[in-house]
Amino acid sequence: MTSRIPDLPDLLDRLAAEGATGALHGHVGALYLADGAVVHAESPAVPDVGRRLTAGGRLTPEAWQEAVAEGGPGYRAGSYLVEHGRLSRGELELCHLSALFDAAYFLLCPLDGAGRLPDRFLKEARHWLGPVRPVPVPLLRREVRRRRGLLERAWPCPQVDAAPVVPVPARAAGRPGPGSAVGPRGRRAVLEAADGVRTPVQIAGTLGRSAFATLLDVRRLAAAGLVRTPEAGSPAPRAPRSAAAVTDVALLHRIRDALEAL
Repeated sequence: MTSRIPDLPDLLDRLAAEGATGALHGHVGALYLADGAVVHAESPAVPDVGRRLTAGGRLTPEAWQEAVAEGGPGYRAGSYLVEHGRLSRGELELCHLSALFDAAYFLLCPLDGAGRLPDRFLKEARHWLGPVRPVPVPLLRREVRRRRGLLERAWPCPQVDAAPVVPVPARAAGRPGPGSAVGPRGRRAVLEAADGVRTPVQIAGTLGRSAFATLLDVRRLAAAGLVRTPEAGSPAPRAPRSAAAVTDVALLHRIRDALEAL
């Protein structure tokens, strides 16, 4: 059964208090809960667990597809990876939590500026990855607030979050050239991937890294004058539909969940 509610924070608190199990869906993704805790989050703005593991070379695409195909129908794709020696439990938990907090941020703080939050709760729906490391709702909300604070302290200009990342020529930025210190390796990779067309979210998908970390790097690069800051009031481009391809079997599992819950 699907229900609509106007205020997501109030809803999350109520679902946590009720020990609810299901999925909270919206146009920017979904939060999955089990017994009142958040067990998974997904958003097209964020590279998922599979993209992170394969882009970093930790898993081959074939190994990931095997886990989804074999473990997904039983809601245990994550456990399948551990049981078959593809990942350690610790590796799975770290990657899962990174993806969960990443997606939750974009669900609760949409980049489109419309403020549209997930508003449909599908009772008893489960995610095919299976339970890994539940996150209490209060902890999730604190982490979202912490991340918003990090962005504001880095460069209080949200226009850069959804705009194409445009590098500033070395001379105009007042730096000596390509050999100058940009910062950590991840930030340098973001600057190298900036082509004046891709947004921070699209760069994160290309690199297979945290979308929030990429967003933070772009703000810091903007503060340093290394990428252009859009003028206030300029329209932000529409968010991409997907940061990475979603497997057909994963989509089928979600459709099955919805049909079973009717």
